[in-house]
Amino acid sequence: MRPARFISLEGGEGVGKSTQLRALGAVLRARGMEVVETREPGGSPGAEAIRHMLLTGAADRWSARAEALLFAAARADHVEKTILPALQRGAWVLSDRFLDSSRAYQGMGELTDEDILTLHRIGSAGFLPDRTFILMLPEAEAESRAHSRDGDGSDRIGGRDSAFHRRVSQSFARFAAIEADRVRPIDASGEAAAVTARLLRELEDLLP
Repeated sequence: MRPARFISLEGGEGVGKSTQLRALGAVLRARGMEVVETREPGGSPGAEAIRHMLLTGAADRWSARAEALLFAAARADHVEKTILPALQRGAWVLSDRFLDSSRAYQGMGELTDEDILTLHRIGSAGFLPDRTFILMLPEAEAESRAHSRDGDGSDRIGGRDSAFHRRVSQSFARFAAIEADRVRPIDASGEAAAVTARLLRELEDLLP
């Protein structure tokens, strides 16, 4: 049996995670693999219900601690109900966001990175992707892409100010620098096909 793999795509708003997840899934299916495409928050019925609570409503709907707990709970259900069963039957799982998004978005203020990792150890037994790709773009280009996609309809997290999203991007870059065995930075500029090719080069060692 071909080894199953869990791959996460991370990055700030507008970097093209969803587009690249679909493209990567198509390439892997063409190679004969079963592929499960999923997302966070969400990816299972319970996690999708939590997603709605997290991404809608006023900016101050949840405190930092409540928000982090909700993300951890959604992830625990996602791992248990969707990711692990797919891996156990030999599928590749591609997720649009996973733990590193919680670290970048929730672990840089009132809560620390270690706080988020502790919640992950409790909720998901510390489960990590085989490889994480962080898609990276200059701030102005990412903002332009996000605005083209969302207009004025950003969700309650995507709609936070530029300073917040700058800190998120800096956090992602830090993860790539200190966790190079798992995390690979990917230049997300240029044509989508060129970005997909960069992803595949960084995935080659895991492909059967």
